[in-house]
Amino acid sequence: MENAPTQDAPRQPGAPTSLHRFANPGRFLRLTDNWLPWLAGAALLVLGSGVAWALLFAPPDWQQGETVRIMFVHVPMAWLAMGGYLGLAILSVMSLIWRHPLADLTARELAPVGAAVTALCLITGSLWGRPMWGTYWVWDARLTSVLVLFFLWLGHVALVRAFDDPERGARMGAILALVGVVNLPIVKFSVDWWNTLHQPASVTRLDAPAMHVDILYPLLWCTLGFSLAFAAVVLAATRAAVMERRVRALQMAAARRADAAPATLRGARA
Repeated sequence: MENAPTQDAPRQPGAPTSLHRFANPGRFLRLTDNWLPWLAGAALLVLGSGVAWALLFAPPDWQQGETVRIMFVHVPMAWLAMGGYLGLAILSVMSLIWRHPLADLTARELAPVGAAVTALCLITGSLWGRPMWGTYWVWDARLTSVLVLFFLWLGHVALVRAFDDPERGARMGAILALVGVVNLPIVKFSVDWWNTLHQPASVTRLDAPAMHVDILYPLLWCTLGFSLAFAAVVLAATRAAVMERRVRALQMAAARRADAAPATLRGARA
């Protein structure tokens, strides 16, 4: 990935210039060093105000009562689980086709965050399902497809770490991510294609959202806050991975110089 930290990464044939600009790990670290504090601060501000809005000021639903407040976490987690996986697929394309130097590292750090988000989606959905359906779990199309999405996240986490060669693990993980994309439309349209207990879409509809603005607005604000936090965590983890790789490269270079020094000394004495 990075043999000389101060040099630009070699451009791959056909790689888009806009992507190549961010391919150099040094440039990535410099840019995110400026972006990350602002991104994290915005996430804390938006998410803090959104949680207060959702828990203290949003009215209870006329059918679900106070249970509707679970939705302010559950729905953003569901959207992030699917959107994050789509991002993983895009990174996989960049890795397989253009050999983008940071795509593998970002995908590697994105997968655990995506798995955690999907787990929170399943947990909060179960907590909502108990009072609404009388059970924590049913094997309907929506819940089952989201569970499959969770296993795809976990599969990527395990696969990229299963090989001694990091590049081979990254290639295998990228292939799995692209194969798993077929599950995203199943998750999205499962409530329309099959008869399920899960309610149909209330926000992403062609006509007006089937949700009162007093609940819709704090939901969208919470979604923005969780999205900013998601991006901040992934960026911070990718920065840490880049710096770890730099330290490892420097350590290996120092070890090679130490191994070469005795041979040079013996040659000089001879």
